[in-house]
Amino acid sequence: MPGESFRFIHASDFHLETPLGDLDELPPPLRDQMATAPHTAVKAVFDAALSNNIDFVLLSGDLLNPQSAGPYGMNLLLDQFEKLHKAKTPVYWAAGRADDPQKWPEAIVMPPNVTLFSKDRPTEVNVVRGGRTICRIVGRGSDGRSSLHVPGFECGASDEFTIGVGHGDATIETLAEARFDFWCLGGKHNRLEMESDGEVTAVYSGSPQGRDLSETGSHGYCVIDVDAEKNIRVSEVPVDQFRYCTVRLSAADIASVGSIQNLLGERIVRLQHEAGGRHLIVGWDITADSGESLSEIGDGEALLDWVRHEYGHGSPAAWSTSLRIRPPQKYPKSWHDEDTILGDYLRITADHRKADGKSVNLLPMTEEHPGLPAGTTALLAEVPQSRRMETLDQATLLGVELLRGGKPNWVTKS
Repeated sequence: MPGESFRFIHASDFHLETPLGDLDELPPPLRDQMATAPHTAVKAVFDAALSNNIDFVLLSGDLLNPQSAGPYGMNLLLDQFEKLHKAKTPVYWAAGRADDPQKWPEAIVMPPNVTLFSKDRPTEVNVVRGGRTICRIVGRGSDGRSSLHVPGFECGASDEFTIGVGHGDATIETLAEARFDFWCLGGKHNRLEMESDGEVTAVYSGSPQGRDLSETGSHGYCVIDVDAEKNIRVSEVPVDQFRYCTVRLSAADIASVGSIQNLLGERIVRLQHEAGGRHLIVGWDITADSGESLSEIGDGEALLDWVRHEYGHGSPAAWSTSLRIRPPQKYPKSWHDEDTILGDYLRITADHRKADGKSVNLLPMTEEHPGLPAGTTALLAEVPQSRRMETLDQATLLGVELLRGGKPNWVTKS
């Protein structure tokens, strides 16, 4: 006998306590929008639940840390729950590690339409519409592990379409052990669909708003449609107010358009089109493959100022938050062969590079500056093995720029 078709929203990882990151400054025209972007994105999720013929809402944890988000964040979430309660829309919530119910003030009472799953045992809920069960939900809050403990969702068999709701890392193989029809998961800030035999059987909805340059691309929530034959369609709906983008460019890219300024402008126009009119927060990563291409790129600080001035104040704006120039591994042989301080310097750095930077020792330099903070001294005194070659590359670039009469790039940060 065919079942009932239904539609629901899946969202997670609101992190209302966390502002936008990777910003060394807030441009005045965008300051207010940047400050409220996470909250605006979350409101858009609930607005959709009120207007799109949704049967219920599934939330897979880390909505907010109540101790960090404070009264404003908690009140925002409760207000949205109340609106759904008035619309008679159920909410099913499996908490993550950040929004553990034990962290909430005892005085906070959830509206009756909100089911908060226990973290100690799985909870089964039959979702009823018009007197008929349309699906079964099996949910469990996070027990503090980073991975999802699938055996902890064990429950009786059912002919109803069954959805598992949880928080944590999982593989398609471990999820299959539960024999559920579908999984709605939280714990990843970037959206991820998981397939089995060509069918989507689990989804991490990701955060509605990215927070830094590790969370690039579209962010939003999922609308999931299930028809009477249990066929599933998952639709991504972006609601991010600012879209983080990391753009990697090479000397060949620059040569193809004539100048670095033309290239940056071209990429921004393309990104704005792809983002559908959203504001962008862009991190540039530019690789120079030779001394000549380094000259074509020019001073990184001046280039960052230029791209911010040209594209950072429009509507939509593309705010460049960082611009990193990766130095070439090889400089012109003629520079190496010079009987100058530059030539000596390049020959010394080449010797260090052959030794994989093992002999890089910055401690004597810190001793020449007794006013350095203790933390800075400690970081410089022992450069981690994983950072030695990068440190050597940046030091080589700085020395070359100074010795060739250029302006050093002070923009790059650790």
